[in-house]
Amino acid sequence: MIKLRLKRFGKKREASFRLVACNSTSRRDGRPLEELGFYNPRTKETRLDTEAIRARLAQGAQPTDSVLTLLERGGLVEKKVRPSVVIGQKKQAAARDAAAKQAAKEAAEAKAAEAAAAAEAPAEDAAEA
Repeated sequence: MIKLRLKRFGKKREASFRLVACNSTSRRDGRPLEELGFYNPRTKETRLDTEAIRARLAQGAQPTDSVLTLLERGGLVEKKVRPSVVIGQKKQAAARDAAAKQAAKEAAEAKAAEAAAAAEAPAEDAAEA
């Protein structure tokens, strides 16, 4: 299977990436089938060979997540919501609901404790008198 992936090059801690089409079993920095573009994360510079990318996608090439993000930004692929984003949003909503329930429970317990303390105070005053 053909993959569209990023190939790292450049100095240490100053990486730049080439967008390449390569076999899915080949190494990250191995020899690609074709170079399709360039991405510099430090300057956010992106150059894409749109015709070649569209041709590879039409042949069935699968982009990696980072390449898919670059293609969405470049307008070559329609932006879609990934399943991992939906799952993450559901988990965050569940965590917020659980935190709200816990806070409400603690507030109810504190209110009940205050009411019990207020009920005991007059009883103690009557016992002393």
